[in-house]
Amino acid sequence: MLYDFCLSLKAEQKRRILLSLDILWMCMAFVLAHALVQNRFPDGQTVLAALPYLVLSIPLAVALTVHFGLHRLRLNAYQQRSVLHTGVVAAVFGLTGAALSSLPFAPLPQSGFVVVAMSYLILSVGSRILLRSVLMRIYSAGEPRARVLIYGAGQTGQQLAAALSTDKKVQPIAFVDDNPRLQSMTVMGLYVHAPTQIAELIRTKGIERVVLAMPSVSQPAQARIARELRNIGAEVLALPSFAELVEKGEITKKIAPVEFTNLMGRNRLEEELPGVSDAYAGKNILVTGAGGSIGSELCRQLLACGPMKLVLMDHSELSLYNIERELAEMTNQITVVPVLGSICEASLVRHTLERHEINVVMHAAAYKHVPMVESNLIEGMRNNVFGTKILADEARAANVESFTLVSSDKAVRPVSAMGCSKRLAELIVQDLATRSQTTTFSMVRFGNVLGSSGSVIPLFQDQIARGGPVTVTHGDVTRYFMTIPEAVRLVLLAGSFARDGDVFVLDMGEPVPIRKVAKQMIEGAGFTVRSDENPKGDIEIQITGLRPGEKLHEELLIGSDMLTTPHPKILRAQEGCLSEIEVANVIQNLRKAIDIRDLEAVQSLLAKWIEKSNVEKIAINQE
Repeated sequence: MLYDFCLSLKAEQKRRILLSLDILWMCMAFVLAHALVQNRFPDGQTVLAALPYLVLSIPLAVALTVHFGLHRLRLNAYQQRSVLHTGVVAAVFGLTGAALSSLPFAPLPQSGFVVVAMSYLILSVGSRILLRSVLMRIYSAGEPRARVLIYGAGQTGQQLAAALSTDKKVQPIAFVDDNPRLQSMTVMGLYVHAPTQIAELIRTKGIERVVLAMPSVSQPAQARIARELRNIGAEVLALPSFAELVEKGEITKKIAPVEFTNLMGRNRLEEELPGVSDAYAGKNILVTGAGGSIGSELCRQLLACGPMKLVLMDHSELSLYNIERELAEMTNQITVVPVLGSICEASLVRHTLERHEINVVMHAAAYKHVPMVESNLIEGMRNNVFGTKILADEARAANVESFTLVSSDKAVRPVSAMGCSKRLAELIVQDLATRSQTTTFSMVRFGNVLGSSGSVIPLFQDQIARGGPVTVTHGDVTRYFMTIPEAVRLVLLAGSFARDGDVFVLDMGEPVPIRKVAKQMIEGAGFTVRSDENPKGDIEIQITGLRPGEKLHEELLIGSDMLTTPHPKILRAQEGCLSEIEVANVIQNLRKAIDIRDLEAVQSLLAKWIEKSNVEKIAINQE
């Protein structure tokens, strides 16, 4: 009931209550001072003698109170500065009386008005502090507050405790600190405990979460502390310094194993890449592989571009269901159509393009796991090569406006079956680009996508969660990395920049050593790397050797010729291609070999034509 009453009070009512209390304390201060100085409470004659003093001093003190805004101040914001302002009011209140003490029948000597000022200061400040304490108890009874333990009793921890002490939803309970000199002390009204007492504090004090307030400690060290706390059942949050909070705008966050920016060795480019809404607004768009990592993010970003219709094609029922449900929750203004089936089914592709009057095709469907395609060469070629051939042919026949192939850096001088399949897909699209009158064909080539299915990051996360070892194929292996949003924005930009047969690549900075990534992820998860130099470390990095079809270093370009685009971070590669007759020959012979499942014939064809496409590119560059 008290909670509801406090909430029902309007701001003007609260101001009147505080101002009335201040006037009451001014009168009470005079009564108390008289009792202390004269050793008796004032009688009627004394009150009459004090009226001139009260009539002059109280309005002056009230005017100062209003000037400083002490009656408008929220109780939970009443701190040192406000106490100083109250002190000024008390001093003026006392000095006014001292100046009037020379008049006949003065109720008190000059020294007595010093007591008046002190009494008023104590009553005014004390009443506000008491009211704040009572109100916080009323609010906490009406709305439960989350109980927080602050790890770190330094400057950041103290600032956090001060901020939370007046919060209606969060209540700081105690500090924990590794510094023995602070342990058993009271800081900001909170007791400082040793870290060994955390489990007991969580159990006995009902702690709901622990906030790490020690931004000067390294991220791996914070992660180790966070891991230990999570093991005892605590939710862990990290707080940057308040200076960083102002500079970067970061708020309290859960401890993450490692930032993608650290893994890439460069800044993320989502904010640097321009918007693409105009190129896709009002269009009917088909996304193949819509349930995959790249395809699903393509769908999310395309939805923000305002297309007329978004058609999702995937051969995985579960993946298609998940992305269709997610997009349906995001909007009901755009038509979203799920199509279950394979891009290798020409009749399905043709029917989809015609029925939905597709304007734009984003082709992200592919088998991309290198060892998996290596051991399933026939199906990898069927899906990645012939699926692309069918989709591109049907898109051209349906007069689709633009067709964008999502390729891979593994298509550059490929040594794996997956890389060869993506290079053949590029050659097919390049060939069609030279003969198409209505459809603009383009390709986008990028490196490893952080967090995508089959990428090294989820593998390392699983291995670290199991306690290791973390497996790296070679001590010197390097890769280019980019985030899923970066990769997708590049695909969308390529579709808007494209001319026939263009290959777009993103300036991805320097390649990153995989061993370094493994070390960062281990330390980011709060563990140490076990090695000859540190035999007592937690997790070992184990070298397993390069797998079949795996390169030591990946490349993004076959040749060296590059052209600029409207954006400095996106480059257009000039690369040669096979002739129409040569592409037809490759497709015909490859189809025969796949139909009879002749692995040797497939491998021979790949070696011949992939090498030929690379050599011709070099010859073109030299002319």
